[in-house]
Amino acid sequence: MSKFLVETHYTCTFKIVHELDELNEKSLSEVDNRKDGKVEIVNVTVNNRKTKRSDGKKEIKSDLKNLKITHSKESAPTEKIRTELSKKNNNTNKRYENKSNEKRFQMPDRRKGYIQKATIGDHKIYLHTGEYDDGKIGEIFIDTNKEGELVKALTNNFAIAISLGLQYGVPLEEFVDAFLDTKFEPSGKVFGNDRILSATSILDYIFRELAISYLGKEDLAHTPGISMKGDEGNNNQDDQFLKIVKNITSKGFVRSNYEEKLVDLSDVRLNLKSKN
Repeated sequence: MSKFLVETHYTCTFKIVHELDELNEKSLSEVDNRKDGKVEIVNVTVNNRKTKRSDGKKEIKSDLKNLKITHSKESAPTEKIRTELSKKNNNTNKRYENKSNEKRFQMPDRRKGYIQKATIGDHKIYLHTGEYDDGKIGEIFIDTNKEGELVKALTNNFAIAISLGLQYGVPLEEFVDAFLDTKFEPSGKVFGNDRILSATSILDYIFRELAISYLGKEDLAHTPGISMKGDEGNNNQDDQFLKIVKNITSKGFVRSNYEEKLVDLSDVRLNLKSKN
């Protein structure tokens, strides 16, 4: 996701009104030094704006209409101007953020992922995931075995909505926070998942599983993770081997326990003898 830097220059016109008890030359000569005046902002204009990508790529120019703020009176002139300009900057930044989120990050045609089967009560649940090349989750599918056509349709469309959110840049953490600990039937003991023993609903189970597998949230698991084997002083060759495997293996399937799930066959030699 691209990030942008916005540089904005403003021209501000305002007038300061002073109240005089009497009109004389001395009062008029000292009026510019008085600090009891009220400010009226006549016009705030966006004089110039330049937008750059933060990664140093091609600059993007934007032509925005002038901002005009009229008849806003305040007893602190400088603070008022700062407040108005700050609001304008914040609104502009939000617009650019929203534009950057309009891009959908398409899933690769051939993708990694895993299928987790589990049972809650009498209900079998199949959670399918799809991953980007870097291991981040980009889609989910949810299948159940005992629900009617209406519930199945709602479940499938819910999974599509979550997938679209992930592909448009919504962090998985947001979905986890929203649906974790939701309560409805079926609920209770979970069978078939090595890390989750109970759930308050199907949604609680699904996002608990995703949080453990893709966010490393071990505090949401009911059983401890598999301990990592090997000394801390692993050589660079082992690290490189694990990097290669991480690039071709589903991050969610193996979670973080690559050393436990993998077998290094680099030292195995095979003797192939041809038959006479």
